[in-house]
Amino acid sequence: MSNRLNTTPNDLRAFWMPFTANRQFKKEPRLFVSAKDMHYTTHDGRHVLDATAGLWCVNAGHCRPKITEAIREQAGELDYAPAFQLGHPKAFELANRLVDIAPEGMNHVLYTNSGSESVETALKVALAYHRAKGNGSRFRLIGRERGYHGVNFGGISVGGIVANRKMFGTLLTGVDHMPHTHLPGKNAFTRGEPEHGGDIATELERIVTLHDASTIAAVIVEPVAGSTGVLIPPKGYLQKLREICTKHGILLIFDEVITGFGRMGTAFAAQYYGVTPDIMTTAKGLTNGVIPMGAVLVTSEIHDAFMNGPEHLIEFMHGYTYSGNPIASAAGLATLETYREEGLFERAWEIAPYWEEGLHSLKDLPNVIDIRNIGLIGAIELDPIAGEPTRRAFSAFLKAYENGLLIRTTGDIIAMSPPLIVEKHHIDEIFGKLREILKNNI
Repeated sequence: MSNRLNTTPNDLRAFWMPFTANRQFKKEPRLFVSAKDMHYTTHDGRHVLDATAGLWCVNAGHCRPKITEAIREQAGELDYAPAFQLGHPKAFELANRLVDIAPEGMNHVLYTNSGSESVETALKVALAYHRAKGNGSRFRLIGRERGYHGVNFGGISVGGIVANRKMFGTLLTGVDHMPHTHLPGKNAFTRGEPEHGGDIATELERIVTLHDASTIAAVIVEPVAGSTGVLIPPKGYLQKLREICTKHGILLIFDEVITGFGRMGTAFAAQYYGVTPDIMTTAKGLTNGVIPMGAVLVTSEIHDAFMNGPEHLIEFMHGYTYSGNPIASAAGLATLETYREEGLFERAWEIAPYWEEGLHSLKDLPNVIDIRNIGLIGAIELDPIAGEPTRRAFSAFLKAYENGLLIRTTGDIIAMSPPLIVEKHHIDEIFGKLREILKNNI
């Protein structure tokens, strides 16, 4: 092992860290220097069990050999190729593989570099599609309260997390929001899909009446709202949204950046719920978090609407320098092969009930006011400390790290999403450690 793994950087000041309490961190840094399968290793040599798949993204576990080797080989063969008017084979191969596992009818792929860029791309596709069809009056975008769609201007405009929006001015115009689906008074401690709240989807009809359908381009939702604290759609909710969008000619966008690639025990949440959107955003698990890459999948109807006019003209004026990057494409292909060869989507489905039991075993602990789960996703909502929102959950995060466990917090909610290779003994360890932390009345 290199000596570098046992040292901290000589100076922490230059890096302005994302979504981090920078001053607190830099007083007591938490540094990972290596990882393997289900564990990180810290700069001081401790092993930390990963209950969050990094940041919802390392679905196949850390440093998997097939993915690592694919990156190494590709970097030595072709490091970069421009995607504008040129291409390379692996970008096309990966797109075909994505279409193979996508919901029926989603036959075309645009590449991005992140979930945030996937959302921006999806919103632009939706607006441009309606214009291409002669419906340029459809300019409105409808998001949802407490929704998270990345950090770019389009994403925070349709998103509904106040702290992510309040510092950045007026954002996009023509945006409205549906209510969220969280009903703690009726659905607390539900296992899986809540019974109450499916009719909240009809609020979209109210918005359509307010603005008129002829002005609305698209509705965007996360099938499961992850970053806001794991809000699970009530039974029938997504199906009703699909019906309303179809009725009024509105495109339905599923943001599957978190739910995609096995998190629900299926390739995508669209298949879990039996609801096919018109556009679907992905990232994170696409490359197992190893290299930044995202993908937006669209139906043939949307794609074909752009394929007209002279063949030498660019049909859609959009893209990125790194769209379909060769090394990212190689990582994506190796990731999909790892999922397939090891049956990780099916494995997630099989172990989800054990995950559910372990999670809900914490119901009796002090300050636990709700527990939610679906697939290999779970949330423990804590009663906030009066006058100190987020402190209780953040204290649990710090104690978990000290005790060799990585969890994620959002507000006063502990959110977890382990790699799909998680074993029962890992689940026992996760909830055993959390029990000890939470029973001490954090």
